[in-house]
Amino acid sequence: MDRLQFLSLLIFSLFLAKCSSQQDFVHCVSKYSKNNITKNIYTPNTTTYSSILEYAQKNPRWLNSSHPLFIVSPKKESEVKPVILCGKKLGLQIKIKSGGHDYEGISYRSESPFVMLDLSNLNKIKINLKDETVWVQAGATLGQLYYAIANKSKVHGFPGGVCFSIGTGGIISGGGLGALMRKFGLAADNVVDARVIDVHGKILDREKMKEDLFWAIRGGGGASFGVILAWKLKLVPVPEKLTVFTIRRKLEGNKNLLQKWQNISHQLPEDLFIRAIIQNGKAENNDEKFLEFYFQALYVGPVDELIPLLKEKFPEFDLEKKDCFQEPVDSKKECYEVPWIGSVLYFFFRKPNESLEVLLDKTIPTQKNYNKGTSDFVKSPIPENGWKIVERLFLEKERPQIILEPLGGKFDEISESEIPFPHRKGNLYNIQYLVNWGDNSESVSSKKIAWIRKLYKEMEPYVAKSPRTAYLNYRDLDFGTNEEDYSYTKAKIWGEKYFNGNFERLAKIKNKVDPSNFFRNEQSIPPYRIYYS
Repeated sequence: MDRLQFLSLLIFSLFLAKCSSQQDFVHCVSKYSKNNITKNIYTPNTTTYSSILEYAQKNPRWLNSSHPLFIVSPKKESEVKPVILCGKKLGLQIKIKSGGHDYEGISYRSESPFVMLDLSNLNKIKINLKDETVWVQAGATLGQLYYAIANKSKVHGFPGGVCFSIGTGGIISGGGLGALMRKFGLAADNVVDARVIDVHGKILDREKMKEDLFWAIRGGGGASFGVILAWKLKLVPVPEKLTVFTIRRKLEGNKNLLQKWQNISHQLPEDLFIRAIIQNGKAENNDEKFLEFYFQALYVGPVDELIPLLKEKFPEFDLEKKDCFQEPVDSKKECYEVPWIGSVLYFFFRKPNESLEVLLDKTIPTQKNYNKGTSDFVKSPIPENGWKIVERLFLEKERPQIILEPLGGKFDEISESEIPFPHRKGNLYNIQYLVNWGDNSESVSSKKIAWIRKLYKEMEPYVAKSPRTAYLNYRDLDFGTNEEDYSYTKAKIWGEKYFNGNFERLAKIKNKVDPSNFFRNEQSIPPYRIYYS
């Protein structure tokens, strides 16, 4: 047999194997299903497959990389069980996608044959104002959740993330930083119950799953332990009027203001959240490049309470009451008194009086934005040398960004072992590093990724150490990935960055609930098998 014949036979064999695998999976799911779930199964030959996959990939860097053999989009919780049982039976990996915002795309790509479990149709929301809770299915976005709350009450909110197209299943299971976190804690701190389907296809609530598993899924990454179906969340009380404002400056000549923010932002009253964002600026009338930074803030109260506090803590902002009740007169400051839902819109760079329907938007952007992100936590203020590094590297590259979010407040009151998210008292703020680009060719993307890796390396002396820590929801595969043996010892290298001493407990829980390691991905929690690693 010559080489060409051999290759032809090999390709044909792979084609037959793939067809057989597809038929086996569909047949298996039909066998285990009470309903006709097959109408919610999509293959590359299905007309809507590409649009579902494209909508799933909020960071489209991997649009042309590995694709799932199947996309399954269940409309009922009972339709998830057959997917798990058939994935186990046929040796297919299951990737669980709620919102599709995973920074490294691991919810919709894999080196192994896999099924993408798309939870976006599981989006029911049931609010109970009497006991101030809400049940939200894991496929609902934060926008859908916020919309539902705002339509029910003017004096309730939820401390979730800023980006409202994120799925609740993913962000809450990873922690959930947001603008209300200094007053109410993380999204995961406000979970009171959950529904999870385990490796055996059983649906468990908090009572049935026991406290170990309930602890693990609130900040430990739910996809390592099962499929999060729904959360029961505690609504938080908010006043009818809150205040949002932005103060803009050039970095040059204002480093002392940034330094002051580093020193006191985590010590401010818990009602006041001020984050700092650093990015490149450009003069309108010439090509001069410079770094600009701005403070974007939320005060959980009216303007009358905020202004005296700012005059005491940040008189440099020069914010007056009148600024909050008129259109901005210059680009240096703006302020609005708004209901809670207006602050949600504002923090995602929308007008606070914009139609709430934008929270439900599911259109696929025509202009693609590719990006790479990573993170740090900071325990002592970064000195001027650190900001000089940022300035030097930022001026080399277009569209970089750093977001600094203060901790303190409620964070200082919660033990680092209360849930898997350990970054509590002693941390001043979190850094999110981002670089964006519009051309995903190898020549462009490789330079952008190399640049952010260089920035991350050069910032090492100025951030938390032993271990250098990171936030799970800003996942970075550069920290390390699981290898074929899914060794606990090897995974500790990256696992302790996200979880510190909580990583060992997570691995032991994993060994109890999923010892065969069915629910796995590049940075999933491996079973605790220290003696066999």
